[in-house]
Amino acid sequence: MKKSLIAITFALFALQAMAQLKRVDSGSVGISSEKLKNADKIILESIERKEIPGAVLAVVRNGKMAYIKAYGNKQVYPDIVPMTENTVFDMASVSKSMSTAICAMILLERGQLRLSDNVRMYIPQFKGWEDEKGRKTDIKIIDIMTHTSGLPPYADVDSMKARYGTPNKDGLIEHIATCKRDFAPKEKFQYSCLNFITLQRIIEKISGQNLRDFAKENIFDVLDMKHTDYNPTGETLALCAPTEKQADGSVIVGKVHDPLARIMNDGVSGNAGVFSNADDIAILAAALLNGGKSEINNKRILSPLTVKLMRTVPESVKRFGRTLGWDIYSPYASNNGDIFGLNTFGHTGYTGTSLIIDPDTKTAVILLTNRVHPDDKGSVVRLRALVANAIAGAIEE
Repeated sequence: MKKSLIAITFALFALQAMAQLKRVDSGSVGISSEKLKNADKIILESIERKEIPGAVLAVVRNGKMAYIKAYGNKQVYPDIVPMTENTVFDMASVSKSMSTAICAMILLERGQLRLSDNVRMYIPQFKGWEDEKGRKTDIKIIDIMTHTSGLPPYADVDSMKARYGTPNKDGLIEHIATCKRDFAPKEKFQYSCLNFITLQRIIEKISGQNLRDFAKENIFDVLDMKHTDYNPTGETLALCAPTEKQADGSVIVGKVHDPLARIMNDGVSGNAGVFSNADDIAILAAALLNGGKSEINNKRILSPLTVKLMRTVPESVKRFGRTLGWDIYSPYASNNGDIFGLNTFGHTGYTGTSLIIDPDTKTAVILLTNRVHPDDKGSVVRLRALVANAIAGAIEE
């Protein structure tokens, strides 16, 4: 009996260890520890300027955690709470990439979805584009995934509340399906949260599951991402960094900051809603750098060809720089910095989160901040690029 308990204990410890990438000295994977101090300095100066209350930086190289560090505080109102490496952040729009887009690619490689499918195949009332002469053009899956659909960037939440009540996912989809289109598909690039809320509905229609359950079953659980979820509870909720202070003096904690996601979609939304921490995001980044297969447990979320497709800008929208859920060289891609290669892909989140992945150097940079805490005033646009440059500059082999 005693031996069985010991075996079970060791097994539990083994499982715990599996939930993290192997942490190594940065020099062992060709990154200068001395030059990494430049990134530390940049982040600390940003905290001193009160652009952010704190941050967590993680660097993945060759499937290993080469660097992870917490800075400043995760909470400054009403009390001060220091930042920790395992702090869970509201990933905001990074949710589009690390959850919604990957879910769509899973359906694609299962043969349940095509990029050339018309959205109205899945949402019958979904309008396409109609020009002044009455000529119609359908909006396709590729259009919503690359933000070239012509859908407006966002929707007024107060109007949604008044018209449909809250939460009301069906009401929100009705609005998106019938609202005015701003231009013909593939004519322009316009970043739109409505695109990925539409993609959410398509994923749910095909899979028969809500987005949270599908993502958890096919991504987060497969990769053993222990603290990644929508509407976090338990230990994950306890680790959450707060976001914005509200008019009544309360602070949002563990509830998605994005209004459409929080109010209309009840926290599970295609445009936002994922909560995660540096260790979990590192596991995902390493898997994408490894052709879709986990560096920890050898389980696969995507095939190598699907990963390659996902990080490639489609020919039909080459001039806009967006891949199927990621950004390479659109005007929103400044977080890639100036030094990482032309194949670097990533995404940012309004709350202050960022992930970039360079397949050529097998490097990922994860910069997590809650810049909207306590007041939505800080900017991290320049900070992200400076940190990316510092990390790229520290790679010596």
